[in-house]
Amino acid sequence: MTTQTGLDILTIGRSGVDIYPLQIGVSLEDVESFGKFLGGSPTNVAVAAARLGHTSGVITGVGDDPFGRFVQREMRRLGVSDANVVTVRDFHTPVTFCEIFPPDNFPLYFYREPSAPDLEVLPQQVDWAAVENAKIFWFTVTGLSRERSLQVHTTALARRDKRPYTIVDLDYRENLWAYPQQASERVWNVLESVDVAIGNREECAVAVGETEPERAADALLERGVELAIVKQGPRGTLAKTRDESVWVPATKVNVTNGLGAGDAFGGSICHGLLEGWGLEKMIKAASLSGALVASRLECSTAMPTRAELETMLESGDVL
Repeated sequence: MTTQTGLDILTIGRSGVDIYPLQIGVSLEDVESFGKFLGGSPTNVAVAAARLGHTSGVITGVGDDPFGRFVQREMRRLGVSDANVVTVRDFHTPVTFCEIFPPDNFPLYFYREPSAPDLEVLPQQVDWAAVENAKIFWFTVTGLSRERSLQVHTTALARRDKRPYTIVDLDYRENLWAYPQQASERVWNVLESVDVAIGNREECAVAVGETEPERAADALLERGVELAIVKQGPRGTLAKTRDESVWVPATKVNVTNGLGAGDAFGGSICHGLLEGWGLEKMIKAASLSGALVASRLECSTAMPTRAELETMLESGDVL
């Protein structure tokens, strides 16, 4: 294992291949051609961070197959370290298909059974020094859905000891869990170990039982989170600490594919934290980044560069 210390951002969790239709508004059975892209929410966040000028890496697993080799090659091409990518020979690299029906219907079809390599990484395969020393450690709640992965995640959180910044993306996917109550219990248990939580209203309901944005943010803060970010789609975003509360309206955009918007949003949050931005500027940047990616087809390769983000902040609109 290559020891890797001092990354700006280290994420853990899903990686794989997104197979997205090149025809919009067409069901999968009628699609004639597809594009192949690097995928997986934590991997996309690492790409977003790299595009904004930060060093980033991903703790994940891939299969011993051509798609696994593609994932690692594409990570490197996009500026993300693959030093913590483990080859798990018993499972195939996950593939995800989607349908694209703008502006707000993008069904996802995950091929991750009987398990996915990112859920099968062993504790002894993790570079714990990299976990401890990363400026930002980012994870999603999907990693809590299987026992082995849960062990790795809880060990990582214990070794982080809530040092800034440990961020949880409340990215809840019902079909990746045994049952909803299991998700609620496990997410509730880890909240006291993180200082930033990001989720939409439905994801907040899973985490703390609240959907109303103010109550959801307050419940996250009461659980120990230092910064609660509640996304409300076209109604904007609420961000709240114990001392400050801001609401930023949504950025208007002609949506092509909304699936990567949340990952672009997360990458910009990481960027804002590292740059020391104020809360309102950080949420505005995240909203603009998410809108830009929503206007594009793919996810990972659609993430904005630092120059693009600066231009959007100056103009207040997407490119």
